[in-house]
Amino acid sequence: MTDKSAVRELRLVVTADDYDAALHFYRDVLGLTERGAFASEDGRVTILEAGRATLELTDPNHAAFIDDVEVGRRVAGHVRVAFQVDDSTATTAKLAAAGAEVIAEPTRTP
Repeated sequence: MTDKSAVRELRLVVTADDYDAALHFYRDVLGLTERGAFASEDGRVTILEAGRATLELTDPNHAAFIDDVEVGRRVAGHVRVAFQVDDSTATTAKLAAAGAEVIAEPTRTP
């Protein structure tokens, strides 16, 4: 492995049927910083800053283990999105109040 990676950024693109609601949720409720927004007759996109990104590759057995530890049962599909926050309990409550479905309460507290 070299010191200099050819990859400079990992982008996760989410297609939202209700773009305005999704933008409000991720930008205004979760607090992701808006890096840029673009619109044309073909549609809209907003790029939100989400801190450091990693790509984790796992096999089905380990994915099931993660669900068991984090949720208590298998819930995730083949893609899992996770955000690291300072206070998972408070953030979960804030997101739930904004309409997020809580699948499981946080397992660790600050």
